This record gives sequence, structure tokens and C-alpha cells, in this order.
Amino acid sequence: MKRKNSLLFILGAASYLFLGAALLPAVAQEEPVVVTQQQIQTGDGVLKYAAETGRIAIRDVETGTPHGHIFYIAYRLPAAPGETRPVTFVWNGGPGSNSAFLHFMVVGPKRAEGDRLIDNAETWLTFTDLVFVDPIGTGFSRPDKAEYASEFYGTLGDTASVTEFVRSWRLLHEADDAPLFLAGESWGAPRAATVGYALEKRGIQVDGLVLISGGSGLNTAYVPPELKAALRVVDMSFVAFHHGRTSPALGKDFVAIRKIAESWARQTYAPALARVDGLSDAERTAVINELSRFTGLAPELIDRKTLVITPNQFRNNLLKDQGLILGTFDMRQTVKTGTSSYRVAFEAGPAIVRYLRRDLGYRTDLPYLDLENSEQGFAPSGKYPPSVNEVWNYATAEISPEDLQKALSEAARRGDGPPQIGSPLPATGEAIALNPHLKVLVVSGLFDSYATCVPNEETAQRLPPALQKVITFKSYVGGHMMYLDTPARLQFTHDVKAMIASVR
Repeated sequence: MKRKNSLLFILGAASYLFLGAALLPAVAQEEPVVVTQQQIQTGDGVLKYAAETGRIAIRDVETGTPHGHIFYIAYRLPAAPGETRPVTFVWNGGPGSNSAFLHFMVVGPKRAEGDRLIDNAETWLTFTDLVFVDPIGTGFSRPDKAEYASEFYGTLGDTASVTEFVRSWRLLHEADDAPLFLAGESWGAPRAATVGYALEKRGIQVDGLVLISGGSGLNTAYVPPELKAALRVVDMSFVAFHHGRTSPALGKDFVAIRKIAESWARQTYAPALARVDGLSDAERTAVINELSRFTGLAPELIDRKTLVITPNQFRNNLLKDQGLILGTFDMRQTVKTGTSSYRVAFEAGPAIVRYLRRDLGYRTDLPYLDLENSEQGFAPSGKYPPSVNEVWNYATAEISPEDLQKALSEAARRGDGPPQIGSPLPATGEAIALNPHLKVLVVSGLFDSYATCVPNEETAQRLPPALQKVITFKSYVGGHMMYLDTPARLQFTHDVKAMIASVR
């Protein structure tokens, strides 16, 4: 396999010269890279570009010994004379997911349509070079030894290893003077924020963050918790209205319904939550009845003690009378009660794996994890390892097994995302403190059960002026992967392009 890869590298590197020597890796890597010439059709004509696949070692800084290898797919164009093209590093989340969704649904030069790949006329490659990153334990990325796995499968190690990958890739490709952007989805959004801070701390300027369906990375609570919880009811009213479950008395004009819901949430619901332990029975009943009107939940299904509707309660109960639960990633979708609401079909999985191995020439017999099952490969003991997600260490500080289990159970009960165990890592706000010119685009979908679209609007209004200048919040009509809706995908791409253009 090594001999074949070496030949591919030599042939690819020779053809790569046509796009300019500046695009070649500047330093020999211990694993050969594969370079191919590609082209697609866009609205502006034929776009020719170089595609590079390979793995970069994540080394122990003391010994230089590799502890793991991160696989990447890079797409690059020659810069215009006197200019330097920006580079955007892109990853998904999980934790434990490869970069395929963002790569093949919105960002890359090829887009999945059903079970095949087509030219993506709106690829981000038209305005930035792209590097898709598969963190260790996903795609073709692996720890070098089983005992090294725990160094990568946790919040601390994940941030450290992805930070090291970005630093190394830029040096190996003489791209350390290129404008630098980081884009991550879901768990990958806070990863982008923490990696952005870690790079800035090392003196590496980050020009922009694109945080997709994973929060803002702001560790300061600019919105009081009671108001934030209250405004989530307005988000729920979007979904209830979509399914015809808001109170008929509210009418069929959602703009009017939202106005009424938001007014009630601010003037009545948030103050009630602030003194929830002191409410009378009559006051609780009044709040519950209003919650039922806006969210569509039957009054008896609303927690009378807390008066808070968790994402799990909402998903599981809105259409309970029909034997249905709402999709976790897109609450417009439904599945039968008792089945998983987390599954997302990716019909193009086999086409993507063929594309990587054949079209891009990355010859390997490793399973592409998250699209191919690890059981296709060899397990020396006959026992295959658990998924990265199953063994992930969310803690940022030492914690007892009992407290860990308590935090995991509470996160599962609420259903609003992974647990926060220990102090949050420095992220968006801390990165901006180091680089006040860092631009941040925070995006979410209205029908994502993890989204906080209306609370985000409130956050935007309450940010200090210095942060208001550089952080933009956007919501689109869509789910967790809002770009699956064509209008949202086009608008999202437009917004990213505008952000990148604004810092060049």
C-alpha cells in the first residue's frame, strides 16, 4: 500500500505544479499525500482546483513520537497576483463524527443528492480554500496505539489535538500567512470556539469562526436564565404552529402568535420562573394553561413544580396522542414512539467512500468510520472497540464517578445537548479578548430541538458594544442541518461569504 501511495503522490505532485508551487506541501510528511486535479461546473463556469488527501501526525512535543494521525481533504485554488486566499478548516461534531455532512451537503465542491454526488455550484471553494478535518476516531483518522485513544476521546484532548492539526497543516503547506477561519457544526461548534482561542493563545491569528447549530461559545450569560428559559417557549411555538398544535384561539397568523407568545414570556413567564418556589397553586395553573396554548402540550403533561418544558418533554409529548415523537434534529419530522429520533439518513455514504478512495485516490483499507462500520476491519482480540461517542470524556476537571453519572443522566433527561462537566474551556469571548477583530457567525435552524433562536436574538441585543461589532446571530428555516433546505443553504453560504469578505 505504501508503494502505491508513493506513486500516487509523485504523479499528483507533478500535476499539482500546474496550479503553482505555493500549493505544494512545503515539508515532507511521514505519510505521503495524494494530489489530484479536479473540476466542477458552477454558475460562473468551470472551476478547476487541486484536491489533496492525507494524514498528519499529532506528535508528542517532547519526543516527536506520533500518538495519532488526522485525515484531511483539502481543496485549493491558486491566488490572484498579490493576494492570499483564505483557508477555512471545517469539521462536524458528534463527538465522534467525520466531516462528511458539511463537506458533502453544503461546503465542498461535490454535494450529495440522494445516493449520488453532483457538482456543488455554490461551493465555498469559490471564496476560500477548504480543509475538511476528521478528528481522531472518525473517518480514516486513528490513534497510533490503543493506549493513546483516551488522549483524544475527550473535551480537553479533542481541543488540543485539533489545534495541533491546524497549526501543523498551515506550517506544512506554507499557509501560515493566509487568513484563517474555523467552521464547526453541533459539537464541532464549541470545538471551533475553543480551538480558536487555543490558536490565538499561541499567537496564531484567527480571522473568523462559523459556529453551526452548537451555540455561541460565549461563557458569559448575557441573558438571565429565567428569561432564556421563557423565550425558548417562543421557539417551541414555531414547531407547535407547524404541526397545528397551537391553541385555535390564537389564530393562524404566526407573526401575530409569536408577538403574543414573546410578550407573555417576557412579562409573565420569566418573572414567574424567577420566583417559581413561591407561586400559588392558582398562579401555577395560569402559567401551565398559557404554556399549553403556545406549545400545544396538554396541561397535565407540563411539570407543575418547575414549570419548564425540556426539549425531551416537548419532543416526546407534542404528538403523543398520535403515537409519534418529533425528530431531534428536525422537529418537522416525526417517528413512531419507541424508535430513535436521532437517526439521520445519509444515502450518499457509499458514493462518498468511493469518491475518497477512487476519485481522490486515497488508497487505504481502513474503514471510513461513521460511514463504514469498524467491524469491516480487523480486531486482534476479536472484540471491536466502542464508538468514540460511547467513551467520550466530557469533563474539563477531575470528577467522581458518581457525579459524572449524575451529570450524564441529567443531560439525557433534559435532551438539550451534551453535559457540561467542570468549568467551560476558554472559547469565543476569550478569543475575541485576544483578537478584537475576530468575526463570529453563529447560526441555527428554527426546527432544531437544540436551537435557541429567540434567546439568541436576545443575546445579540444584550452583548457589550465590542462584541456586537464582531458577533452575528442568524436563524434559518430548517433543522439542525439547516442547509438540507435549499433556501437556507443558499442564504447560509451567502452569509459565510460575506463574513469572510468583511475581514479580508
